[in-house]
Amino acid sequence: MPDQSAVFLVGAGPGDPGLLTLRARALLDEADVIVYDRLVSEEIMALVPKGTARISVGKQPNCHPVPQDEINTLLVRLARAGRKVVRLKGGDPYLFGRGSEEARYLHANGVRFEVIPGVSSASGCSAAAGFPLTHRGLASSVRYITGHCREDTDLDLDWRGLADPDTTLVVYMGMANMTQIAVRLIANGLPETTPAAAISNGTRHDQRRVISTLGEIADTSAAAQLESPVLFIIGRVIELASELGFASGGGVFNVPTKETSLA
Repeated sequence: MPDQSAVFLVGAGPGDPGLLTLRARALLDEADVIVYDRLVSEEIMALVPKGTARISVGKQPNCHPVPQDEINTLLVRLARAGRKVVRLKGGDPYLFGRGSEEARYLHANGVRFEVIPGVSSASGCSAAAGFPLTHRGLASSVRYITGHCREDTDLDLDWRGLADPDTTLVVYMGMANMTQIAVRLIANGLPETTPAAAISNGTRHDQRRVISTLGEIADTSAAAQLESPVLFIIGRVIELASELGFASGGGVFNVPTKETSLA
């Protein structure tokens, strides 16, 4: 019988089980063990067959109960024991998911692996919140940035380059530093009236969104007490939410969104 052991780095998407790829869904049924992150929704984990081993290695802000080095070692150990391992990650494993770090470690240790892309949180959450990431005349480019640096150091980003009114900014892990990000962008020329949104639990049944301005988004989000995970998006495309979003019955997801808005 051929060796079936391997590690599959699988993107689970932003949370709605309907956004899983066919390949990802099939692997949930085939896996011997699921090693999953905190951002993988309960609805997706409910699809895992009973009897499949599950290992939680989720991280929270300033709390990493299972360090990345230990996760890397765990994946190698499970694969060498002959297991078919699904490493399940929220969103896409290669977009702020540390999937490439794990892939490099697996490669260096001679472990066979495969990467299964997932719907990114950026594209999934923006669509679910009722606006695009690009739109002719409003945004000709998108930039994905992290709002959290390694070892909690200060953000060292190209603030002048980011303060481009023709670009949509998608900030991952930016809730804790939302005020700093807004202040830096405004100081480098982005108008404080630029639309901004914070989306909590995007695409899920308990999704909430806050729509405000760059100058007010941090205070409005804090007042709304948004729960993690939160995606922070800045750009004029958010203006389209009133036309394409849930307030007018639009949007592509049947999610009962709760909203706080300054519009």
